[in-house]
Amino acid sequence: MKRKFVIQTRSMNSRFIILPLLLSIFLLQQQQSLGQSRADRKVIKRLQADINYLASDELEGRRTGSEGEKKAADFIIQQYEDGGIKPYKGKYIHPFNFVYGKTISANTQIKVAGTFTHLNEEAFPLPFSANKHAYSEVLPDVMEQGSVWMIGLYSDKDEANDPHFDCEKSMFDRSKDAAEHGATGVLFYDSYGSKYPPEFNGRSEYESVTIPVAFLSYNAYQKYVQNNTNYKERESVQIDLNIVLDKPERTGNNIAAYIDNGAPYTVIIGAHYDHLGHGEDGNTLYTGKDHPVFNGADDNASGTAAVLEVARWIKKNKLYYHNYLFINFSGEELGLLGSKAFVKNNKLDSGHIAYMINMDMVGRLNDSTHSLEVGGIGTSPVWGKLITESNKQFKLVFDSSGVGPSDHTSFYYEGIPVLFFFTGTHKDYHKPSDDADKINYPGEAKVITYVDELVAKMDKEPKPKFTATKLSTVGRTNFKVTLGIMPDYSFQDGGVRIDGVSDGRPAMKAGLKEGDIITQLGEYKVNGMQSYMEALSHFNKGDKTKVTVQRNGKKITLPMQFDK
Repeated sequence: MKRKFVIQTRSMNSRFIILPLLLSIFLLQQQQSLGQSRADRKVIKRLQADINYLASDELEGRRTGSEGEKKAADFIIQQYEDGGIKPYKGKYIHPFNFVYGKTISANTQIKVAGTFTHLNEEAFPLPFSANKHAYSEVLPDVMEQGSVWMIGLYSDKDEANDPHFDCEKSMFDRSKDAAEHGATGVLFYDSYGSKYPPEFNGRSEYESVTIPVAFLSYNAYQKYVQNNTNYKERESVQIDLNIVLDKPERTGNNIAAYIDNGAPYTVIIGAHYDHLGHGEDGNTLYTGKDHPVFNGADDNASGTAAVLEVARWIKKNKLYYHNYLFINFSGEELGLLGSKAFVKNNKLDSGHIAYMINMDMVGRLNDSTHSLEVGGIGTSPVWGKLITESNKQFKLVFDSSGVGPSDHTSFYYEGIPVLFFFTGTHKDYHKPSDDADKINYPGEAKVITYVDELVAKMDKEPKPKFTATKLSTVGRTNFKVTLGIMPDYSFQDGGVRIDGVSDGRPAMKAGLKEGDIITQLGEYKVNGMQSYMEALSHFNKGDKTKVTVQRNGKKITLPMQFDK
């Protein structure tokens, strides 16, 4: 009995201790839930629903021009329709066409020793190959003018198995050299069985050479060359290259919704909704050999969902003093193609655009640092004071530049004040692991509330004055000099076409304009982005040179000096 009594006493004492503790925890949770329900609970629930769908495997990474992109577009349009927000200029979808990358045509044929090789499996053309035919009877590594050259890609076994060996650059440099020394074509081959054999890179940045170029795999080399009777007897092997590379046209879809208040100025709020698909365009940081889905929850399902939330909030709170244009861009991952096309195709007049807000990767707010990066602060004198006064919860990191690696850049170059919101990069950036379960939903809700408050404060304010800024340090190269241009990465017809020119930089001082095609810097020919970057590497700060461009079909050469 005594023992039983003791046990009961302890149990009762425990209850007196545990029950208040549980009650405290319950009340704390209720308080937190109550706080969220007032400000964020509904927003968080919608964010979870929107991002979980946009970043689902069903959409297959929302690659520009893909079925996944179209499904995402349909979903976004449905949200605008449900929110009573009408289409812009009578339509939600604003398509744009572009050429991006190269594919191997069915007309390509690579014959070795009189036998057709299996394309991709045994041999393939290189993306910088000319579309030409070349035939020769050759011996490997015997270089004769007027003949196809057959060149071993690797110098030894160690190089063949070196994961850091840049196959594409090596083949490009040697192809250029071969063409200059009279080769009519080049067939590279692997005689060592590399652990890291090259693959066809349809998004290669190397411009085309003047001769056909292809690669022969290790197994094909053994099969058609090494075990060939003629080769064993040191007789020639027939090489027949007929290379045809296509530049397929693709269509992306921007989405635009509009609240028309009949106001003199329009505010643009945007984010890109495209991502990397299965990595087909070669712009990932994933090193695996498989082709998983890149769901892009933070990049940029988070920004897409944020724009939808801001649109709902503006519609609900009836901000009347501006018109509001909401744009979900595609093609951002390919070089801001969608935002550039939207600006150009709709002939946006900067005189009637108040400002533009861009949200890209706003889903990973760090709960410890509360760091929020805000770009474009220098594009209007009103931003600094407004951003600082409105902030009560973030550690703000400022970037004054209107130029950066996202869609606000396209509007800055039109003379429109911009703001860019970004919660920071992370280890899942451009990898298959950027999934919806890693989004900080309460954190994103706070960012959205902050944007809502900024927009509300600006609604009754006059159109902010635009000011030009210096280039951003984000994404800068290690070159000692730059021209201060925004290249058109989709341009593939020789040279580098200019999409935008920064104020006060060498390009503007020299008189270069949007639409000019740079074909030469000093003595260095420019045939594409690769040779453009190589040309820049030859110059130092303060150097004087000449730049040659094609402008409206005419060749123009202008004097230029790089910044000191």
